[in-house]
Amino acid sequence: MTIFSIFLIAIALSLDAAAVAAANGAHHHRMSFAKALKISFFFGFFQFFMPLVGWVMGSGLETIISKFSHWVAFFLLGILGVKMILESLKSVDEKTIDIHSVKILLLLSVATSIDALLVVGTTLALMPVNIWLASVIIGLVTFVFSLAAIYIGKKFGEKWGKKAEFVGGLILITIGLKILVESYL
Repeated sequence: MTIFSIFLIAIALSLDAAAVAAANGAHHHRMSFAKALKISFFFGFFQFFMPLVGWVMGSGLETIISKFSHWVAFFLLGILGVKMILESLKSVDEKTIDIHSVKILLLLSVATSIDALLVVGTTLALMPVNIWLASVIIGLVTFVFSLAAIYIGKKFGEKWGKKAEFVGGLILITIGLKILVESYL
């Protein structure tokens, strides 16, 4: 597999994480650079790590895990999306979820990297490829795309406020639905 092919795979894998990152940026348009780095690191690390796990698993366990992974991603993203939509309808004084907590970041990272585990990792196990190089490229591309997406989302959030938060919630729900629908195609 060529480096160019790996970059194309990395870009495709990073899009879900980047969309979630943009939604987070819109939700927290005053997010610090450190928090943006933290979110991007989580997404990049999981996109790096999951192909390695999938590669180790080969295709043996993939059929078992793939039976329910799309439902996990759908529910995680759907619940967080609904929470964001509900928060967009609340007054500013009401408590909001902490999207920067490790627990929430882990849930989002897993939900957006399941395809890297099941499809890419197990597929790469069947090909002549340096899995470490492929995983590093996938992780770095996801990190960079996520960081850029956060700032795009922040600009949108600064301008549109609660409307941007509502749209961010819709984006999370849409990504969850996309993962669910694609699993049946």
